[in-house]
Amino acid sequence: MSSIPEESQDAGWRGKFSGFALGLSIFAVLWFAAAAIGTKLGLWSWQFGLGKMTIGWGPMLLMAALGVSVIAIIVALIKAPRKQALMLALGALLISGLAFGRVLAFGGQAGRLPPLHEVQTDWSNPIQPSAALLAARESTGALNTVEDAPVVPAGADARWPGTGGRLVSELQEEAEFDPATQSSPKDAPYPQIDTLVEPAASYDMAFAAALAAVEDRGWTIVTNDVEAGSIEATQTSFWFDFKDDILIRVVPDGDGSRIDVRSISRVGLSDLGANSKRVRDLLNEIEVRLN
Repeated sequence: MSSIPEESQDAGWRGKFSGFALGLSIFAVLWFAAAAIGTKLGLWSWQFGLGKMTIGWGPMLLMAALGVSVIAIIVALIKAPRKQALMLALGALLISGLAFGRVLAFGGQAGRLPPLHEVQTDWSNPIQPSAALLAARESTGALNTVEDAPVVPAGADARWPGTGGRLVSELQEEAEFDPATQSSPKDAPYPQIDTLVEPAASYDMAFAAALAAVEDRGWTIVTNDVEAGSIEATQTSFWFDFKDDILIRVVPDGDGSRIDVRSISRVGLSDLGANSKRVRDLLNEIEVRLN
């Protein structure tokens, strides 16, 4: 009888430690959500929410949760294994492990993609932003300027050697999928982005298709000028409340039309490929609507 209290006490200690490991793992995951939501609510700047909380402290917190989870598993298995403690410890390891794997994948993706925060289909004739769009960008403290021939900041060399000072248009072209030399779009960081030429679609049809595609996405329309063939819209991300601007230009081309798109983030050096994917998806939908 005297051994029962000792065994129960031992099991309780192990269970509490495993419970702590599980709680720490859950807290680490919630930390990332808090960083994004706090930024979205304006409780702190995106530099603090993304740079410090997410990129700086987040991975360290997950590593600590992983370490504690492993220790909890070892403790639960010493001498007489305790089922409840082991299950809690395994749950902690699963949560922290999956989250840490996601962070590693995020870092790998960032390193694979070029340090670009904008793309467009025609750099030889850049789409020009309206005064209304420039005012909207300025009102939110946009750090990225809209230029005809932007270059990658010199500071990018620290993480992406050889990219600082180079034209954005050059890096975009190098990153895009090239059917002539690559067998699959998966072989390239970016999808192929070209002007959409629709010989059978009139100007009015093309403009209407582009506007409908924008409206279906729920983007905030800044300008809608059918006479100028210009549509400008803003997409706001759910996490961190980041805003990216999409500029669309429609011009007549004989009996058909040509559609160009430019997508640019307001802040940040690398968009992790979001703008290129957005442009490609938008052009695909417009093409489907016209055909």
